[in-house]
Amino acid sequence: MIKDKVILGIDPGTTVMGYGVIHIINNKVNLETMGVIELKKYSDHYLKLKKIYERVTGIIDAYHPDELAIEAPFFGKNVQSMLKLGRAQGAAITAALNRDLPITEYAPLKIKMAITGNGQASKEQVADMLKRILHIPSEEMLPQLDATDGLAAAYCHYLEMSKVTITKEYKSWKDFINKNRDKIKGL
Repeated sequence: MIKDKVILGIDPGTTVMGYGVIHIINNKVNLETMGVIELKKYSDHYLKLKKIYERVTGIIDAYHPDELAIEAPFFGKNVQSMLKLGRAQGAAITAALNRDLPITEYAPLKIKMAITGNGQASKEQVADMLKRILHIPSEEMLPQLDATDGLAAAYCHYLEMSKVTITKEYKSWKDFINKNRDKIKGL
């Protein structure tokens, strides 16, 4: 059970970068904010990286997340696009590192699978599922699907942190009893 945690999720991009912030209180997830960082107006790639760093730092300072969940660049055919996307991701990660945030990276397939149950889901399907799960009113949904992709990274991280893990293996009921005497009445 997660008692109190804020997670920032980022969908990196060099034209539009999406982000979402969720606040978990007693295992209940609340949407704090979601939005996009518009970078279209900047033609210089290095200036875009600076703006990404500054805006992500501003979001961190405003919402004080405990952790960052970021979408990993997917492998594409265009090497130059991949390089630029990786740099954008690096600028966001650097902002988080400068604020001592733990970072977890998720593949797009993993995020889509966690949210919709389908690793090949469309951006629209991911957005619709998040709208339903988090009870987001239609008027609060943004037209840019990059925002919900950032939110999806944060929610995926919440789901991953909430997974029940079995730390002990038992060979038989007798083995279970021997390893858990303090949990069994009458022994």
